[in-house]
Amino acid sequence: MLFNPFYPFTFLKISSLKVTIVFLSILLIKSNLLRLKGGLIGGLFALILISGFFASSTVALGSLVYAYRLKKNSNSDDNQMQNLETVSV
Repeated sequence: MLFNPFYPFTFLKISSLKVTIVFLSILLIKSNLLRLKGGLIGGLFALILISGFFASSTVALGSLVYAYRLKKNSNSDDNQMQNLETVSV
């Protein structure tokens, strides 16, 4: 069997190609994981914002209904005349 003088260069080319493929695969997996993590974080953030909006809307609507009922109940009580007496010292 004859010794190929270019064998070290061929070995380096193949090895560097393998290392490049592994490196690019790692970067691809990392970017997919970051995209997945970003999507989960973004979805969670959107869910928190939407639930906060609904909660604040519910509280605001409840306070408006409560104020309306207080006003409606107090109107019937305001029609009565109060007899006020002056205080003499």
